[in-house]
Amino acid sequence: MADLRVQNFAKLLVEHSVDIQPGDRVLLETTILGEELFLELYKQILEHGGHPYSYIQHPAQREILLTMGAEEQIRHIDQLKSLAYENFESRIRVWSEGNTKATGNVKPENQSALLKAESPIMKTQMKRGADEDFKWLTTMTPTQAYAQQAGMGFEEYKDFFYRAAHVMEDNPVDYWKQIKVNQAKYAEALTGHDKVELRGPNVELSLSIKGRTWISSYGKHNMPDGEVHTGPVENSVNGWVRYTYPAQYRGTVVEGAELKFKDGKVVEAKARTNQDFMRQLLKTDEGASYVGEFAIGLNDDIDRFTGFILLDEKIGGSFHMAVGAGYPQSGSKNTSSVHWDMICDLRSDSEILVDGEVFYKNGKFLI
Repeated sequence: MADLRVQNFAKLLVEHSVDIQPGDRVLLETTILGEELFLELYKQILEHGGHPYSYIQHPAQREILLTMGAEEQIRHIDQLKSLAYENFESRIRVWSEGNTKATGNVKPENQSALLKAESPIMKTQMKRGADEDFKWLTTMTPTQAYAQQAGMGFEEYKDFFYRAAHVMEDNPVDYWKQIKVNQAKYAEALTGHDKVELRGPNVELSLSIKGRTWISSYGKHNMPDGEVHTGPVENSVNGWVRYTYPAQYRGTVVEGAELKFKDGKVVEAKARTNQDFMRQLLKTDEGASYVGEFAIGLNDDIDRFTGFILLDEKIGGSFHMAVGAGYPQSGSKNTSSVHWDMICDLRSDSEILVDGEVFYKNGKFLI
């Protein structure tokens, strides 16, 4: 019998996150390590009248492609995924890696080539998602690799993960609906303003949110969740930020990342490790060196860095910015095959000002 938490988690995803309706075609993306959650999702999608389609890979596939594939093979667009993203009603991706560093030494140009191949699929997801024509969700399931990366035992990590998703509440769906209500006040308070300034030992930034929409994330596209975010005006970001946590992208870890912006664009990028990789990724396309998302993490149950962005970007008391593609529903006009979130802690001697007023200080909103 499956872990009760897995059953509850699948129920939360099917009923709340993607709200499966009779007739919905659902692409289930995972690896063989995600078998337990995959089977629960498959069963529950059937129970809700949906049509689950299996897209199960081996954890080593990406590494093999990037190290052995010819350029034309790496640049080949996945026809099966393209068809599903263009036509299906829903997609659930369950990250379930066996080695989080598997592609860490892959040539940066190969990583960029694969990103360009995946770009049309991402654009379809963004557009159909913004049009509310495609219910997409990205989540994960605990694996030994994730636990090891987080510096936890496997059982400890599972406890941490399911606590962050609140699957053992009396009614997890009601819990996340309440999070929607709680976070709405922050999104509403930030709406209609212009200038945002971030100040602290690791950041000195300004950006504009004029005319942009603030979105409260409460488990509809990510789970676990808990953040408010928007897309800053593309040419408005100025200043610098030193990210306090390692910035990870597809298995490559960049430590000590520091970016300097002028009129929205990254004009200087340096890091202690994998600096060349970071600089190459920022050159993937024109939009890769501009910011597509600015967000504030609000999940206090994610109280430590784990090394997996889906969790870490929600850390209560942090902010993150994504270089690359923005979400159209936020008003962002930035397009790219890249969407790379980088996180900075704000819990000490830091503040956010909005149109000159202190809205947020040392990891907490003041409203």
